[in-house]
Amino acid sequence: MNTQVLKMARRPLAAAMLIALVAPGVALAQTAKEKALEARVAELERQVQLLVSTQQQQQGVIAQTQTDVGQVRATQAELAAKPAATVPAGKQPIQVTSITPGATPGTTFKFGGFIKADFLATRTGDGQLADDATGRALYLPGQTPVHGAGGSGKASDVDYNAHAKFSRFNLGVDHVADNGDKAGAMVEMDFFGNSLGNQSATNTYGVTLRHAYMYWNNWLAGQTWSNFMDAAALPEAVDFVGPTDGVVFVRQAQVRYTNGGLSVAVENPETTLVGAPNSDRGSLPDLTVRYGWKGDWGTFGVAGLVRQLKVDNQTTGADASKVAGGLTLGGKWVMGDSDSLHYQLTGGEGISRYIGLGITGDSAYDAVRDELDPTGVLAAYVGWRHAFSPKLRTNLIYARSDYDNNAALTGNLVTKSVQSIRGNVFYTPMPKVDIGAELMYGVREIEDGRKGDISRVQFTTKYSF
Repeated sequence: MNTQVLKMARRPLAAAMLIALVAPGVALAQTAKEKALEARVAELERQVQLLVSTQQQQQGVIAQTQTDVGQVRATQAELAAKPAATVPAGKQPIQVTSITPGATPGTTFKFGGFIKADFLATRTGDGQLADDATGRALYLPGQTPVHGAGGSGKASDVDYNAHAKFSRFNLGVDHVADNGDKAGAMVEMDFFGNSLGNQSATNTYGVTLRHAYMYWNNWLAGQTWSNFMDAAALPEAVDFVGPTDGVVFVRQAQVRYTNGGLSVAVENPETTLVGAPNSDRGSLPDLTVRYGWKGDWGTFGVAGLVRQLKVDNQTTGADASKVAGGLTLGGKWVMGDSDSLHYQLTGGEGISRYIGLGITGDSAYDAVRDELDPTGVLAAYVGWRHAFSPKLRTNLIYARSDYDNNAALTGNLVTKSVQSIRGNVFYTPMPKVDIGAELMYGVREIEDGRKGDISRVQFTTKYSF
């Protein structure tokens, strides 16, 4: 019995000892798995939180974008309901797409010009200007009638003319590349072409080319003012030019290089002959060099011209050439807040076509020697401008040019000198609107000493844009 009791007692004891030995291992295994599971759960929770946070951010961006779109649409609807004039200038685009879709992105476009109407009353003292003469629309010194040289010797009545042919418009584009390169182009037209109608009905005129050029950094190619001319020195006049008798005034095709105040150009050659209806061109371009200065005191420039005069006519057998050239200087002197002085002095031989819209020819042709005899010229003008107020100003201008002709070749009826004096007043009632009146008196003298004169009163209205 004792033995059985002992056996029975040993079984629970062995079971207890077995549990005691196995339980820690089981507990340790369960703890490691739980920790691994807890780590995985923690990682999953972190990833879920990250996804939730990202989604919340995206929803916030979407909501803000929707709000911005709503505000833009509301603004567009509000602007569309208002008159166009209430939109602040420069705040809204003129149009949705570019006005120059074929241009490089970032190209700017500009449009400008003016509408000008002129009303002229003219009297000539030694003859009469032809009804279709260009000198009826603007002052051309070489057309002033002189008895025996386009004039009858009898004073004309007052002739009245009115036109708007000097109105003009221009188009331009400019572009600056990312590397700083600059390029652009400009074209300008007016209506000073040949008459396409008559003054009894339509008064239509052809569109004419004034400027057409492109530029790239320091280079320019195309038609514009000659490099020999200083357009900035011109005084203000009611007439198309003003100091025509003594001014360098030429537009022509050229290739020009500019660096600071220095500019060099090769320009279209054209030789005009005294007394000859046709001109000729040389085999070399005209070469011009200019250097200019500017500051608060005004502007000043000096320019030189070297050119080849040439006649080549297979019909007459004329074949001659000559080197010619000249110098010009001038500018604008700011004398104070209300006064400025505009001036120019030009001299040379064989440069007459550059002066006064071609008052006379560059050269005479000696058929006996088959030689060219260049015409000497000395030309000048001075203009004083005074501003009484920002809206009212006046100009007093005097201009003259003298020509050294070889009378044995040219005869005694060619122009020896021209001069004119004019005074004007301009009133600007509002920006870009000008109303002007001008009184002009001019004299033309031919080689034998005879003279003819012209008097003109001219009114103009101009709106610039």
